[in-house]
Amino acid sequence: MSEQCVIPIHRPKTSEMVFFFFCGIIMSISITVFIVSLADTLLAGLSNFAAALISVAVFAPFIEEFSKVFPLYYRHGETQRSILILAIMVGLGFGIIELLEYVFLLGTPVLYRIPGLFFHPSNTAIAAYGIATKKPLLFYGLAVALHFGANFLAVVNPFPFSGSILVVGLTVYIAWTLYGKTKEKPIPWQESK
Repeated sequence: MSEQCVIPIHRPKTSEMVFFFFCGIIMSISITVFIVSLADTLLAGLSNFAAALISVAVFAPFIEEFSKVFPLYYRHGETQRSILILAIMVGLGFGIIELLEYVFLLGTPVLYRIPGLFFHPSNTAIAAYGIATKKPLLFYGLAVALHFGANFLAVVNPFPFSGSILVVGLTVYIAWTLYGKTKEKPIPWQESK
C-alpha cells in the first residue's frame, strides 16, 4: 500500500498577499527590465518607429506576462480562486512601478497610466487562470494577445488613451468573468489516473 501525500488547501494570508505584491515590484520588474534590455539589442539598425513597435508591441507582452506569472508557479495547495488573488497582487505591484516609471522618468501624464493599474492585475489574473485550470499556454497566449493589442494601439494610435482603454476594458471584463468561474477547490497538480 503506497502512501499518498496530501497537500492541504491553502488560503493566502495578508502577509502572503503583500509578499506577492512585492514580487510584482521586485522580481517581475527586474526580470522584465533585464530581458527587454537584451532583446532590444536585436533591434539595432532599425528605424526608431520600427524598433519601438517591435520592442513595445511584440517583445514586452511576452516578457512582461511571463515575468508576472513566474512567481505563481511554485505555489502548492492553492485553490483556483486564491491563485488568481495572488496574481492580482503581483500584477498590481508591477502596474504601480510601471506607472511611477512612466510618470516620473518619462514624463507621461498620470491620467494616461491609470488604465495600467487595472490592466496589469487583470491580465496577470487571466494568465493565472491558465495555471489554475492546467491550460497555461492557452491563457498565457490570451494575456499576451491582449497586451499586444494595448501596446500596439499605444504606439500606432494618435490617441493612445482611447484605443488602449478599449483593450483595458475587455481585459478587465475577461478577468472578472474568469474569476467568477474559479472555485474554492484545490488546483490538481498531478494528473489523475
